[in-house]
Amino acid sequence: MIRIAIIGAGAWGTAISIVLGRKQRHQIQLWAYEEEVLRGIEKNRVNSLFLPDYQIPECVKVTGNLADAVAQAQILVSAMPSQHCRRLFEQITSLAKQDPLIVSATKGLEQNTFLRMTEVIEFVTGSSHLGALSGPSFASEVARGDPTAVTIASTDSNLAATVQREFSDTAFRVYTNDDVTGVELGGALKNVIAIAAGVCDGIGLGHNSIAGLITRGLAEMTRLAVACGARAETMSGLAGLGDLVLTCTGGLSRNRTVGVELGRGRTLSEIIAGMHGMVAEGVYTTDAALQLAHQHKVEMPITEQMHAILNQGKSPREAIQELMTRSAKREIQLTSG
Repeated sequence: MIRIAIIGAGAWGTAISIVLGRKQRHQIQLWAYEEEVLRGIEKNRVNSLFLPDYQIPECVKVTGNLADAVAQAQILVSAMPSQHCRRLFEQITSLAKQDPLIVSATKGLEQNTFLRMTEVIEFVTGSSHLGALSGPSFASEVARGDPTAVTIASTDSNLAATVQREFSDTAFRVYTNDDVTGVELGGALKNVIAIAAGVCDGIGLGHNSIAGLITRGLAEMTRLAVACGARAETMSGLAGLGDLVLTCTGGLSRNRTVGVELGRGRTLSEIIAGMHGMVAEGVYTTDAALQLAHQHKVEMPITEQMHAILNQGKSPREAIQELMTRSAKREIQLTSG
């Protein structure tokens, strides 16, 4: 029996606890920040705030005490929003009594530093036993038991093999990958493109526009990932193209939903206020991604226009017009847009 701590009881953290719990062979601690979530799971075995309608197995123990969650963990799954990663791991470092395998399941970049989540965790903890779990995986569908394929990326082959073995079941298939940079950037950058896809839908554009956006979005995601040291082929995999298609087309995508409402004319502050604590990582990732692109001298026109819409009040139609009237380019190239 492996002791697993899941830090963050949002929709994704809760879904992971359900996947692990249905195997009935792990000792699982789910750490919840919100008192409402903690009490709801204790009383009804349901996270009514973030993932209603799905029963959490009895073997998953919920706690609001971070020390209790992490003290004896052999595997630690980080499922908190990206903006809380550094602060929580500063606490976790002093509370963990052993050196656990750490799996980041957060798809984002840290503000100001533009670091990937495993980079933040490594900086804070000094651990080299790190991996990133990513891929096309809506939490509610994972919890329901829909067949889902994801990837665990790590340069630690033992960690990758352990996570693949212990997390996989008949409805949750885990592949391994050693391109941590590519997997993490794919999971983060696709959220920006998903907001853009939602904008297109919100202003009433059709399938042609979305297909073009996804394709060109993948091109600029790949340019930045390669510039940061990733392999281009990773962006054609589950954590790149797979997750991009899901979040750009699926109605369950919070990032796409933000874009839809922007396209309909609502302000970002209004949209966020109506999300009731749910996080759309792409809102935070857009600025970090653009700054990272500037550092590497990589052109990301879609991301640039999304930044203008999110942060400068630019109208979606004006942004689309500027994208469509850019100077003519060759389609296949990795160094410019």
